[in-house]
Amino acid sequence: MIDLTIDNGLAEVVLNAPKKLNSLDEAALAQLEGAYREAEAAGVRALLLRGEGRGFCAGRDISGVTPAEDDVLGYLGDKVTPLLRRMAQFPAPTFAAVQGACLGVGLGLAIATDVVYVAEDAKIGSPFASLGATLDSGGHALFVERLGAHRTLDLIYTAELISGAEAVAAGLFSRAVPAAELVEFTRGKAQKAAAGATLAFRESKKLVAQIRDERIGLWESLDAENRAQAALCASEDYAEGFAAFQAKRTPSFHGR
Repeated sequence: MIDLTIDNGLAEVVLNAPKKLNSLDEAALAQLEGAYREAEAAGVRALLLRGEGRGFCAGRDISGVTPAEDDVLGYLGDKVTPLLRRMAQFPAPTFAAVQGACLGVGLGLAIATDVVYVAEDAKIGSPFASLGATLDSGGHALFVERLGAHRTLDLIYTAELISGAEAVAAGLFSRAVPAAELVEFTRGKAQKAAAGATLAFRESKKLVAQIRDERIGLWESLDAENRAQAALCASEDYAEGFAAFQAKRTPSFHGR
């Protein structure tokens, strides 16, 4: 089950199947995509994704899967990948609070999120060697880019998991915090972003995606920054930010 609440410009999307560590079947993927679509239509200014219970998301729900009849490409290529693209392209800052298991498709959900805060004792990696399966949902790209080829294959071959604290130290995600503080910490950061300069955040999100996905270099990136800044000059938030700075007061942004 996927729950969605919207309050004061912040959408909170909750993976709410704690008994199965929020693992996802095709129906749950469709619900999750629908929650993001609804949040986008509502014009929210930030989004928080979290999982209920002990784990963030243990990956695909394989409890009823028969390997000989399994349409893996249909699940991953036609269901998971489009969802991850939608998540990554969400037109506002997105945050994830990751505790416990973050594996397979669950790891993909984190990869597709802008800012990921993890519990210090979260479990991240590729435990699929015992299933005869491989890491999916973008895990290879993330691990090779941040950990290098040797450490990536070490994790895959051994099926060993790393903690949230180790993942952050290795540069995989943003920050590690005590598990008991994770949700409130992440919610506070998301609420702050929802009250911030939405248009400027959106431009930065596009620039980061360009650098990551298109591998643009310094000067092309600098030119894109210049054009983004020039476009922002016409926004209400830009004017408010300058006025607040000059008046030595706190700005009040409205995302316009």
